Amino acid sequence: MKAYLTELLAQAVKAVAPEQSAADIVLERPKSADHGDLATSLALALARPLKQNPRVIAENLVKNLPASPYIAKAEIAGAGFINFFLSPAAKHAVVKDILARQHAFGRSDSGQNRKLQVEFVSANPTGPLHVGHGRGAAVGDCLCRLLEATGWDVTREFYYNDAGQQIDNLTLSVQLRCKGMTPDDAAWPEDGYRGDYIVDVARAYMTREVVDAKDQHITGKGDAEDAEAIRHFAVAYLRREQDLDLRAFDVNFDVYSLESALYTEGKVEATVQALVASGHTYEQDGALWLRTTAFGDDKDRVMKKREGGYTYFVPDVAYHVDKWQRGYTRVINEQGADHHSTITRVRAGLQALNIGIPQGWPDYVLHQMVTVMRGGEEVKISKRAGSYVTLRDLIEEVGCDATRYFLAARRADSQLIFDIDLARAQSNDNPVYYIQYAHARICSVLQQWGGDANMLADADLAPLTEPHELALLQRLAEFPQTVENAALELAPHGIAYYLKDLAGDLHSYYNAQQFLVENEVIRNARLALVYATRFVLKNGLQLLGVSAPEKM
Repeated sequence: MKAYLTELLAQAVKAVAPEQSAADIVLERPKSADHGDLATSLALALARPLKQNPRVIAENLVKNLPASPYIAKAEIAGAGFINFFLSPAAKHAVVKDILARQHAFGRSDSGQNRKLQVEFVSANPTGPLHVGHGRGAAVGDCLCRLLEATGWDVTREFYYNDAGQQIDNLTLSVQLRCKGMTPDDAAWPEDGYRGDYIVDVARAYMTREVVDAKDQHITGKGDAEDAEAIRHFAVAYLRREQDLDLRAFDVNFDVYSLESALYTEGKVEATVQALVASGHTYEQDGALWLRTTAFGDDKDRVMKKREGGYTYFVPDVAYHVDKWQRGYTRVINEQGADHHSTITRVRAGLQALNIGIPQGWPDYVLHQMVTVMRGGEEVKISKRAGSYVTLRDLIEEVGCDATRYFLAARRADSQLIFDIDLARAQSNDNPVYYIQYAHARICSVLQQWGGDANMLADADLAPLTEPHELALLQRLAEFPQTVENAALELAPHGIAYYLKDLAGDLHSYYNAQQFLVENEVIRNARLALVYATRFVLKNGLQLLGVSAPEKM
């Protein structure tokens, strides 16, 4: 309806002020229903260029609005606001639209099939995925679903940091376990990994065959002295474990990239040489520095340490050069808040290369920490990981649906408390249960009716005049814009909020009215409304990767 009214206002602008652009017409829903269904401040925006009183402009705009069966009246308020009151036919139109488009309702082509890459999770292959990785997986996957729903050609990518000191620590930890040493031994390294999963890796390496993340077989009894073989095996083993966790979480990737490949393929060295050639580097105290202060950083950064070896942001720059060269003019990185300090230096490195990458590229979505609670107390460790709560722990405790919803239902930049007891509760206090139950209730009503739901598309909707019906109609009409806004703002939690409100409207309607009444016209109108609501609930849950059960 916003698009429809925008077009009517654009025609009015052509009549009132043909020399003015109508591109910036904004329609918003008033906070009070007394002020109509939609309102615009267009007259105030035109006051300066037209040098007229905005109320006079508003009056002229209203006079020149094309006649429409969807506008009951248009009132001028305050300094020149125009409030639109929609006719019942306008409010009913959303049901017809939903039943015509069904699973496509809420989707758009605003992205125009442009290429976009989302990198998320990107965990070091040094252990099981923890709950923070789970939040990144939930938010990242929901972002991909939202962007696809708004017309983008999305590639999901996982970047493995399979090089560096942490992999060295993993290798040594597995090797010591292979030799029978435990973390209780005095000689166990301070940075060694202590979780029980290290025992599993060591046992698998020494005794049996496994399949790695690329489905390549690694066979044979292991040699505890062969550190390179242990490194390769441990990384492959843990990559496969992480991949299994993500599959259980209904998260899949199109591309897997390896940090080690950036070195073996010469991309890190090529990037460093290009930065040197750009004139933005210098040597000091035996180290190679990048002058990141020229691009907004608070101090220059070391690229190559005095003792040799590149600092961790250098391969990140090389990796993003690779993304750019693959044709991704838009890239979104979903990462933990601990990556905040790398944003400026990575962007500085990309700007220093002067290869056409725009400022502010790539985009970042950073998520905050997750605190897991049970029985009012914080859950701090996993039996398997030894030092943190794993994603697998949560899925086994509360299921995939609740885990995904709870991890995506808050702003990514806000800290999150994951209440296991609430996530398991089969009550209206649990938002996942509350929303899914709304969908199941509708399915139950339609099943009791037993008719052909397709015939409801032709139902006469005139009887839909009760307050609960009007509230539900209004909420349904908001869904397409809610999806558009969530994709634009990279904020999937907006869908979670919307679904909870929609479920509330449905439950209120269900408790206030009977659907299977004798009057066929009223019955079919109400069934058409709840049938349309079913599609929107399912479409919204799909954007969060949550199922829509028909029975509960």
